[in-house]
Amino acid sequence: MSQAIHILSRESTSLSEEAYSRIRSMIITLELVPGSLISESDLMAKLGFGRTPIREALRSLANEKLVEVYPRRGMFVSSVDVQNLSALSETRAVLEIKAAELAATRSTSADHLITKALIAEIKSIKGNVDMATLIGLDQRIHHHIYQCTHNEFLASALDNYYAHALRIWFLALDRVAGLAEAIIEHQALLEAIADNDSKAAGKAMRDHVEGFEASIRKSL
Repeated sequence: MSQAIHILSRESTSLSEEAYSRIRSMIITLELVPGSLISESDLMAKLGFGRTPIREALRSLANEKLVEVYPRRGMFVSSVDVQNLSALSETRAVLEIKAAELAATRSTSADHLITKALIAEIKSIKGNVDMATLIGLDQRIHHHIYQCTHNEFLASALDNYYAHALRIWFLALDRVAGLAEAIIEHQALLEAIADNDSKAAGKAMRDHVEGFEASIRKSL
């Protein structure tokens, strides 16, 4: 009996994590409109999950301030406030630079294989690459760098800040120029990490974060 309960618990956790990932992506890409009321039944129908995984996912997203909960009113997608861009950039400038430096000194052999694969992917970018592919690559690069720190607290915090910054990015996406060039800039960062050069990695990350804020601010 206890083994069956344990298996059910693991399955429930897995479903909750998948629901969390799917809903989080919908919030970040603004598919779920900022400020809109969240319908559990709509999410259940759209994503094919039961009520429990959806509720657990929304609880986690509320902890990340991507969902706002109001008693007797319901749950809402958090609004996107471009005024937060400066505060987010200040925070990321400190933590992302530290993450890049740590990634350069702590990357394992397995990490290096992924780093080199990402570099090869960047080098293969040619012509008109669709927006979804570029943004997906950017997310994978940042997530990989966070994981290379081998500090789960730092990785978790950075993933959250990155998500909020990305929502502002999506808000201005139709007016942001040079997205492919911005992604290609990651090559220098990843090469510094692959070379275990923490100083160069930190500088490359600083340039990237500052460039990101400047391009978004110009677009907005």
